[in-house]
Amino acid sequence: MELENWESNRMIGRVERYLLERIENEGTIHMTLIDPEKTDPETAALISSDSESLGSSAIMVGGTTIVSQNMLNSVVKQVKEAVSIPVILFPNNIVAISEYADAIWFMSLLNSADPYFISGAQVLAAPLIKKLSLEAIPLGYIIVGEGGSAGVIGKACPIPYNKPELAIAHALAAEFFGMRFVYLEAGSGASRPVPAEMIRKVKEGISIKLIVGGGIRNGNQAKEAAKSGADVIVTGTIIEGEERESIKSKLSEIISGMREGAKAKLRMR
Repeated sequence: MELENWESNRMIGRVERYLLERIENEGTIHMTLIDPEKTDPETAALISSDSESLGSSAIMVGGTTIVSQNMLNSVVKQVKEAVSIPVILFPNNIVAISEYADAIWFMSLLNSADPYFISGAQVLAAPLIKKLSLEAIPLGYIIVGEGGSAGVIGKACPIPYNKPELAIAHALAAEFFGMRFVYLEAGSGASRPVPAEMIRKVKEGISIKLIVGGGIRNGNQAKEAAKSGADVIVTGTIIEGEERESIKSKLSEIISGMREGAKAKLRMR
């Protein structure tokens, strides 16, 4: 193997390659997050199908308080039957692993005060992930702003929105650890999303892919996040407890706004 070809021969899985290709072609992609503790399997399947038809590139399944593996399996199985896009686990702990998913975010909560959420849970989960042949995608997870339930459960020290330099430092640590994605998480139901300025500065400071989630409720917010450099935008709370047509309307607005911002992002390459 020629030395200059080493990067193109990195061992990455099918789902990750798919995500990278979509990001390269579209600038920014959208993922819908399903919480199996808050959405029954049938509704999860309908939402996922609608999300795919509206332009979501993948479905993430997970939540802050998952305790029932049976419920998780039921949701993942029905979602898998309803869509052709990848289903990726977004685990809160070692119980949030399902053999029916396509891949799992192998994530470390980098600004947790508890080593368990940085590497302890990952050590316990790794053998099972390998046994199930789940594609593991390495992800640095960073809680910012309010942090929400994820910040409380994960014992995080949230990075203030006015301290982007701290977010950059954490994101760089993720990159230097070898993680290929980094996630700025404002928290489920956050009153405001990650600021555009923080997104822009973090993206400028790293060379890995940037995911942004939490508090994105409308097209303008999605547009700003994409335009500022987000490679992936995740929305979840807006699909909980709503009528199907309302969910479709909100998702359509967010994905349309994201695509507008992605066009501006591509022009600035």
